[in-house]
Amino acid sequence: MDKVSERFGQLASWAVFLAAMICAGNAFVRYGLDWSSNGLLEIQWYMFAWIVMAGAPYVLKVNEHVRVDLFYGKLNGDGPVYVDIFGILVFLMPIMGFMAYLSFPYFLNTLVSGEMSSNSGGLIRWPATLALPVGFALVWLQGLAELIKRVAYLRGEFAMDTHYEKPLQ
Repeated sequence: MDKVSERFGQLASWAVFLAAMICAGNAFVRYGLDWSSNGLLEIQWYMFAWIVMAGAPYVLKVNEHVRVDLFYGKLNGDGPVYVDIFGILVFLMPIMGFMAYLSFPYFLNTLVSGEMSSNSGGLIRWPATLALPVGFALVWLQGLAELIKRVAYLRGEFAMDTHYEKPLQ
């Protein structure tokens, strides 16, 4: 799963670049050529959806995800690993599984119906809605991989860096 998350992380990084280029091109044609399209604006939103949803599993893999530092930063030894296991089992996996379950029918509906944006010149919606079940499922799978790593670490079967550095704020 780590390799899959890395690939989707690369996809997300390229999507950032592509979104920036589309944004710059959109600004150029809008202000330089006095022409605009809602499709150009919407593709940026679609790219943002894929950036977030495809990048989230990689962020979890490299342990840079959002967490509450109230207790976590003060724990030593195996404490952070136990907190991670608790968070993965109680919060991450149930919520990601539920969100994937809820978002798949929404995606399927936009695909089957051929739903289009209501904006003039807007795009079909299913490529953006596909990001939801794919992203949630990938985070769930990466969460499972992280759970396995942490249990293996506690059993002495996996070497893991448990050092946690508080984010700069």
